Amino acid sequence: MLLLCATPIGNLGDLTPRVREALSSCDAVYCEDTRRTLALLNHIGIKKPLVSCYRENERQRALELVERLKLDETIVYVSDAGMPGVSDPGEALIQACIAQNLPYSVLPGASAVLMAAVMSGLPAMPFTFFGFFPREKKAQTPVIDQMKRLGHLAVFYESPNRVGATLKVLRDALGDLDAALLRELTKLHEEVVRGTLSELAARYAETAPRGECVICVLCRAEAPQDAAPDPDALLEMLLASGSSVRDAAAEAAKACGIPKKEAYARALALQSAKQ
Repeated sequence: MLLLCATPIGNLGDLTPRVREALSSCDAVYCEDTRRTLALLNHIGIKKPLVSCYRENERQRALELVERLKLDETIVYVSDAGMPGVSDPGEALIQACIAQNLPYSVLPGASAVLMAAVMSGLPAMPFTFFGFFPREKKAQTPVIDQMKRLGHLAVFYESPNRVGATLKVLRDALGDLDAALLRELTKLHEEVVRGTLSELAARYAETAPRGECVICVLCRAEAPQDAAPDPDALLEMLLASGSSVRDAAAEAAKACGIPKKEAYARALALQSAKQ
């Protein structure tokens, strides 16, 4: 079968015993970068044939992998770090197995996304992971529009050289939301810097952070401009301004999209509560 295995995102001690066993007993290791995987295998004293499988050749490798699985081989796939398929190759391999009804499994382990969401100190459930923040303004627009509708945590990967610019874009588009910048997770110089988007943008405007970075932003959902008003609040305002129960109900029914009978009953209840 195919085994997609999570590998350490920094600290090699995070390699799980199950992944170590899979690497030891498999027929071959397909990997995003043969140099990085070779270093990992050398560290744990394992020698295996390595086959490069990165974003640009993943679909071609998937066809090759299917043929090997049909010969009852066990193949491990690892990306450079963390969980395959999460902003890393792996999805095409799974889809190929599903299409051919071939077995596959996932061995869990280190994940920068989960670690950052929890370590940020911001409410971690629910959260939305966007992968790397888009570089082009045209591609940023739909992501920002989606963030404006979120009422929970958003998580991004980002290059250290782009952290300052990205924080400024987010601040200008979303306002001064609470956020956290996490870098070098699980490594010697691991760091979490918390603050508002303005504070973080100012901190990294001139000096880029070092190491791999994750940005967490606690979003506040914006109400759609065409959202219907709250019926009771509108009725209270109309009644307070001197409108009759009937007139207030008719206007609220139209503005809020509710039946006239419902609006009239609410208006009566509000009027009675004041008497």
